[in-house]
Amino acid sequence: MHPALADDLSRLPELLQSARDFAAREVSGLAVRPVAHLGTAPDTEPLPAEGSGAEGALARFAERWAPGFSASAGPRYLGFVTGGATPAALTGDWLTSAYDQNAAGSGDSSATALERETLGWLRELFGLSEAHSGAFVTGATVSNTVGLALAREWLGERQGVSVSEAGVAALGPVEVLSGSPHSSIPKALSVLGIGRDRLRTVPVLPGGREAVDVRRLAEALEGLDGRPAVVVANAGTVNTVDFDDLRAIAKLKERYDFWLHVDAAFGGFAALSPAYAHLTDGLDAADSVCVDLHKWLNVPYDAAVQFTRRRDLQVRVFHNASPYLGLPTGDPDFVHLTPENSRRLRALPAWFSLAAYGRAGHREIVERNVALARRLGDRIADAPGLRLAAPVRLNVVCFTLTEDATRERVHALGRAVSESGEAFLTPTFYEGTHALRAAFSNWRTSEADTDRVFDAIARAVSSSASPGASARES
Repeated sequence: MHPALADDLSRLPELLQSARDFAAREVSGLAVRPVAHLGTAPDTEPLPAEGSGAEGALARFAERWAPGFSASAGPRYLGFVTGGATPAALTGDWLTSAYDQNAAGSGDSSATALERETLGWLRELFGLSEAHSGAFVTGATVSNTVGLALAREWLGERQGVSVSEAGVAALGPVEVLSGSPHSSIPKALSVLGIGRDRLRTVPVLPGGREAVDVRRLAEALEGLDGRPAVVVANAGTVNTVDFDDLRAIAKLKERYDFWLHVDAAFGGFAALSPAYAHLTDGLDAADSVCVDLHKWLNVPYDAAVQFTRRRDLQVRVFHNASPYLGLPTGDPDFVHLTPENSRRLRALPAWFSLAAYGRAGHREIVERNVALARRLGDRIADAPGLRLAAPVRLNVVCFTLTEDATRERVHALGRAVSESGEAFLTPTFYEGTHALRAAFSNWRTSEADTDRVFDAIARAVSSSASPGASARES
């Protein structure tokens, strides 16, 4: 055994304690460290010939790399839709690595049974019936890809062919309809061989909405003359957290033949709150559902789930035919349900967080985040130089400058906020206007954090409007 490996093994408890102490300092400092680091990363160094052992590696990381990491797990990182990691989820994640279970099969461990229990809890959380089965995947992109892979196989079934055997060319042109699809949808269509160009965007409701106009969707389906299609509905759009009328879309299945996939990456968590659960009415009617857990469930990256009513199609697409694995049974191992063969036990952090805080704890996170988003939205609406680009419907605040909202000025505003170290926001483009998004999904975010975010935005706006600002920008 390499000397450094042998030494590390003999000192493993001490090394884990050192890592624990370092991690505890980093996590406890999230509220005060700069939220984003925009500086230059260290120069790369050559691969060590011998290495310095785990302790030396930790010291090297702490000196060279840790200072440049963002506080993305902290309360004022509002870019994208990024959750943090609850204490229980972090505990579960550490144990995931310690146990290092390959959760693809159930032949040697209870890990897959734990995953099934966790999936049952999540199914209940989102109001899905037992008709839906699920599996853990890396994120919303893969979850959407799995759902659309099942839709592709369903389309083949309608034509009497197995796409998983004959290939996507056996289908001919595919029709995929959606109002405001997330960027992962065309990416998935590309991966699946369906093609990005097969995505047809259906008009949305008027008045700045991102929800599909169900009447126009019906017209598009009518125009297919009975050919089966795929409909991608949205439970929470990226810019404004708008929701398609899932129940009305599902009712269209009485007249038209289509697979209903619902992208509920973070909007699905509205189901946790009685005040917002109506937004997800009809979710159970979906043929496949995507939910991202490292967003609003606040478990560490990476973790998402996909649910479907057609596990038989899932096995047909993803089964792993191998003499040493055997054929899938009536309760197939996860190796037969997702693109991965080997996979870490992503369910354990979610199990820990759900067991620790239950429905009530996660409901509180959702409702508090929504209240904080509205607090920030109200302050922005009253602030000089700023305006809301859309109503605050749930947990995202989409806003822009009142005047001259060019890409350069809006992006410069976002950079100024990031450079302050107080917050991190991400840019977007909505209704022909460049804007910024503040997405609330972290379990730690408080009213005080929200006010600090607003103050950083207001200072950046004031600075850009101060005398000499135009000269500096040019």
